Amino acid sequence: MSSLSRELVFLILQFLDEEKFKETVHKLEQESGFFFNMKYFEDEVHSGNWDEVERYLSGFTKVDDNRYSMKIFFEIRKQKYLEALDKHDRSKGVEILVKDLKVFATFNEELFKEITQLLTLENFRENEQLSKYGDTKSARAIMLVELKKLIEANPLFRDKLQFPNLKNSRLRTLINQ
Repeated sequence: MSSLSRELVFLILQFLDEEKFKETVHKLEQESGFFFNMKYFEDEVHSGNWDEVERYLSGFTKVDDNRYSMKIFFEIRKQKYLEALDKHDRSKGVEILVKDLKVFATFNEELFKEITQLLTLENFRENEQLSKYGDTKSARAIMLVELKKLIEANPLFRDKLQFPNLKNSRLRTLINQ
């Protein structure tokens, strides 16, 4: 896409944000792939809106793009899985294991087996590596720190984490001229 188109998308994003079209802003960010809104991403992770987290992320990367992307998706899906187990929702846990985590089995069979074995435990914190897993809120916060590092290190997000410096209401000013 040309730099003119890119600049136009940023002007439209600014306008939509100023006019409080929140959903539209995030949809355009995701569809254009020009700007990854870390604040929005953080809010969705803290809220546990996993479908939206993955949908938004998919505008910028796919699971198999590189090792950073793979780790980002793995951490999100693992958290989703652990939360289901924490609520003692085994059927949801199995569903996440089969639909979301199975893709990682081809890359690390041993890790997938370990994750599967968590289903057999009454409390997954009995697993030595997960013994320090606190409540959902703190677990999401800890995971988010890791996700932010992975996103910042991922070359696919280069030049997409900083919104350009634009004067307020720039699109409206241009149109009025």
